[in-house]
Amino acid sequence: MRITPFLVTLSLFAQSGSWIDQYRPAAERLIAESQSSDFAWQRLAEVTDTYGPRLSGSIGLERAIEWAVETMKKDGLDNVRKERVMVPKWVRGRESLTLIEPIAQPLPMLGLGNSVGTSMNGVIADVIVIGSFEELDAKAAQVKDRIVLFNVPYTNYGQTVQYRTTGPSRAARHGALAVLVRSVGPVGLRTPHTGSTNYAEDAPKIPAAAIPVEDAERFQRLQTRGVRIRVTLKMDAHFEDDAESFNVIGELTGREFPNELVVIGCHFDSWDVGTGASDDAGGCIVTWEALRLMKTLNLRPRRTVRVVLWTNEENGMRGGNAYRDMHMDELKDHVLLMESDGGVFDPAGFGFTGPDAARAQVTAIASLLTSLGADSIAASGGGADIGPAGTAGNIPMMSHLVKGDYFLIHHTPADTIDRITPKQMSDNAAAIAVMTYVVAELPRRLGR
Repeated sequence: MRITPFLVTLSLFAQSGSWIDQYRPAAERLIAESQSSDFAWQRLAEVTDTYGPRLSGSIGLERAIEWAVETMKKDGLDNVRKERVMVPKWVRGRESLTLIEPIAQPLPMLGLGNSVGTSMNGVIADVIVIGSFEELDAKAAQVKDRIVLFNVPYTNYGQTVQYRTTGPSRAARHGALAVLVRSVGPVGLRTPHTGSTNYAEDAPKIPAAAIPVEDAERFQRLQTRGVRIRVTLKMDAHFEDDAESFNVIGELTGREFPNELVVIGCHFDSWDVGTGASDDAGGCIVTWEALRLMKTLNLRPRRTVRVVLWTNEENGMRGGNAYRDMHMDELKDHVLLMESDGGVFDPAGFGFTGPDAARAQVTAIASLLTSLGADSIAASGGGADIGPAGTAGNIPMMSHLVKGDYFLIHHTPADTIDRITPKQMSDNAAAIAVMTYVVAELPRRLGR
């Protein structure tokens, strides 16, 4: 059998056995402090109730950013600051979808982010229901001058989201006038799901919107029965000039290796429907709370812990890319990057991407989280915002994992704090705090 660094590390851990026990008292204090109140949930309520949805370029996002800066300072965090990022400003405007045949009826819909709009009179056309890209290509002659509805059942986000992101351009190449997409998520309560579409350079830009699963299935049944489906789609969607925004940064300076960084965070922007509680204000609060808990308990680890609230994840990724570019010289000092962007439900653990020796360490640290149900380490971890820096600097990455039907409310008007309990906020904040603290407190850098 070949001896790998991972097996050597496991062997050393088995021999010492109790190396993780020295961190147990601090872990228990962090968990107890987090669970002692509903502080994290109340803070989430404050930001979502007060500032609402936070689409890039909106007043809501910029006011929330100012609030975050002032509140981090009140928490006593170090080096609180804003880092300027120019972001796209997409405006939804008024929009509607109206069924004309077989009967007149307004239908729920949400324009896809970055979509172009329609003319003042809208797009009036027959709908053809398509179940795959292969079917789209096979029926190219029937697609011309129609509105294509991609009615593709949800399997998982990675597989199904391609119909939202690339579907409009693929349909446009065949002469479609507009695209409707079955919402990318499980069956809800007739809730449409928005999200970005990405236009290809070699295809016309046509309007694109999402409709609920229930309406997509209705259209499918009508088509199967040979009934004509005719609609009017109206969208005022458009881009304005890029707007000034900011990544927000706060730190707890390390007592021994202040230049070495454990970076945790989330994206602070959201779509313009609901209040962006699960996607991703909840992730922002539970990662921020990790620093506040350490500060409250006077647990200052050896390394600096930095929280970042990234801007413009939803429709541009400029915040994550800007962080990489602004901090390129210090990426070598980043010990770990962690992102929370999967909702805040019951904690499940973390995903991890990094060296075997580091995986063995974070697996041992996760054993401190058994009481929270957060003691598993999945095969891979990362995130949209930490990805650019993580890839550029070859930095270990973690993703915060939860148990819950995130994609049921993802990008919908139902993304509000009512779907999150105070206990879930407290438990997830505790899990992130413990993992972050121990990684930052290790005598040697993670994986060494």
